[in-house]
Amino acid sequence: MKQGHHQTHDSIPAIATVKTKRWEIEGVAIIDVKLSTNQRAWAQSKPGQFAMLYGFGVGEIPISFSTLPSAEGRVSFTIRRTGAVSAALTRIKCGGVIGMRGPFGNGWPIEQLAGRDVVIIAGGLGVAPLRPVIDYLAFGRSDANRATLFYGAREPAAILYTKDIERWRNAGVDVHTTVDTASHDWRGNVGVVTSLLSGVPLDSENTVALICGPEIMMRYAAEALKDAGVSDEDVWLSLERNMKCAIGFCGHCQFGPAFICKDGPAFAYDQIRSNLFVREL
Repeated sequence: MKQGHHQTHDSIPAIATVKTKRWEIEGVAIIDVKLSTNQRAWAQSKPGQFAMLYGFGVGEIPISFSTLPSAEGRVSFTIRRTGAVSAALTRIKCGGVIGMRGPFGNGWPIEQLAGRDVVIIAGGLGVAPLRPVIDYLAFGRSDANRATLFYGAREPAAILYTKDIERWRNAGVDVHTTVDTASHDWRGNVGVVTSLLSGVPLDSENTVALICGPEIMMRYAAEALKDAGVSDEDVWLSLERNMKCAIGFCGHCQFGPAFICKDGPAFAYDQIRSNLFVREL
C-alpha cells in the first residue's frame, strides 16, 4: 500500500483562524478556518484525507475534511462534540485559533471514478468525509457516469447538510435518504441504509462504491454490494481508529498489517475484508 501525502514538517501544527462556526444539528458544528501558512501545501489535499486538529491546552484529534482546503487556505470541518478535544474545538469563537497538522492519509480513489457509476453510502456523521467527493461529482470536472447517494441517519433531525442534499439533487445526484426512527412529519424511508440498495438497479461490473459510517453498517453495505456483483476491489471503506501521531509511528491505529493513518483511511474492501471480521481489531 502506498503512503499518503504529508507535509515536510508533519509534526508541527500550522495555525488556523476560525472564520465561521455554526451548529449544523444538535451536537455537531461546522467550523470554517483559514490557514496562516502553507496554503499551497494544504491545497494539494484530496477528498477523504484528514487533518489532526489541535485545541490548544487540551489535545489533538483526527478530523476529515468536509470541504477541501482552497488555494487561499480556507477549509471546513464537521465536528461532533463527544470528548474533551472535540468539545473544546466546537467552543472556539470566530477569531479564535486552532492548530492543524496534515494533510494525512490516502483518500478516495478519484482517478478510478471516470466512466464509472459511483455509489456512495453514508451513515450519520460518515457523510462528512464523503462531502468533498460528492461535491466533486456534482459540481467538479468529474467524468463519472452516474452518482447515487444512499444516506442514513438516526432520525430526521440528525440529517446533516440538508441544503447540500438539495443542491446535489439539483445537480443530478440521485439521492436516497432513510432514518432509523421517523418523526410524525417524515415522509421518507424508514430503515437501515442498506435497505435502500435493493430499490436501485446497479450495473455491478461498472460500479465503484464509497462507504463511510459506523463500522457495522459498512460491513453490511460492503457485503450487500458483493452479493449484488460489485467486486471487492471496487468497494472502498473509510475506517476510523484512535490516532495519536498520524504518521504511522505510535501504532494506535494499526489494523492488521496496515496503519489507518498512512495506509488509509480509505481502503478497498479486498485489502481489509478479512480483518474487518476479527473482533480484536
